[in-house]
Amino acid sequence: MAVLSILEFPDPRLRTKAAAVDPARVTQPEFQRLLDDMFETMYECPGIGLAASQVDVHQRFMVIDVSEEKNQPMVFINPEILARDGEQVYQEGCLSVPGIFADVTRANAITVKAVGRDGQPFELSTDGLLAVCIQHEMDHLEGKLFVDYLSPLKREMVRKKLAKQRRQSA
Repeated sequence: MAVLSILEFPDPRLRTKAAAVDPARVTQPEFQRLLDDMFETMYECPGIGLAASQVDVHQRFMVIDVSEEKNQPMVFINPEILARDGEQVYQEGCLSVPGIFADVTRANAITVKAVGRDGQPFELSTDGLLAVCIQHEMDHLEGKLFVDYLSPLKREMVRKKLAKQRRQSA
């Protein structure tokens, strides 16, 4: 397994809309290895979700583990939200926007349809943190970032803060 490089805002590749994954590819060894690498990258950072777009693979899949023990890995391939209910405000962060957190309003409960790591389709109804995480990662697959929910002024402040962090660490 390997830790992958994560694209950081404002990298234009983060704005790419991901293409569907060919179902025949899901159980192939190289795809399974990529999933393992994404989990390793997510756990190392540490994070609770990682979309393929964030590691410059522009296909519709993501890995998630919101458990405290980091022992409940979930894979969502070609995910689609079937239903949304309610509203919640959650303070979100993002591995592609390191060190920045902001309140984002999303659906409180969702039902999502996807293909799992085993190549089998499934549906999941969930709420709370897992619902927020799924919606956040699905935004990545559409080329959208959580900073897009901020005002233009706040988004520009984030861009400048990240640029300053990069200059200081170079």
